Amino acid sequence: MQELQTHHVGIVVSDLDEAVSFYRDALGLSVADEFTLTEDGIGTAIGVDGATGEFVHLEACGDDGDDTRIELIEYDPAGDDCTAGAINQVGAKHVGFAVEDIEEFYENLPDEVEPVSEPQAIEIDTSILFFRDPEGNFVEVVEA
Repeated sequence: MQELQTHHVGIVVSDLDEAVSFYRDALGLSVADEFTLTEDGIGTAIGVDGATGEFVHLEACGDDGDDTRIELIEYDPAGDDCTAGAINQVGAKHVGFAVEDIEEFYENLPDEVEPVSEPQAIEIDTSILFFRDPEGNFVEVVEA
């Protein structure tokens, strides 16, 4: 199996502007990227039909020069309108890992790991895959 590299920690929020202000202004993180994903790119990947998401990536620089990326997401519809335990619930969190070849990673997943969907391309020129750990926490793998 491919070696995983830490990519990001994602947090679902109800007010993206307020959350960005907090992480940027109060904690000093810098905005690295902002983008929107439509239902074709994110809804099927997370298992919530019709969902779209507004994303902001923020970075905190470590002493060793490595950046830690925080991904803030505001989904539409928000989780209150969807199945309990869905990733678009406010307060939902996930950890993201990067691999060089997501298809190879997917093909080599152990049988007990059930992906939410197959790897799929999203509008920001990468592919993603979601599954849950044994405790039900979401794990994302992104092709880097």
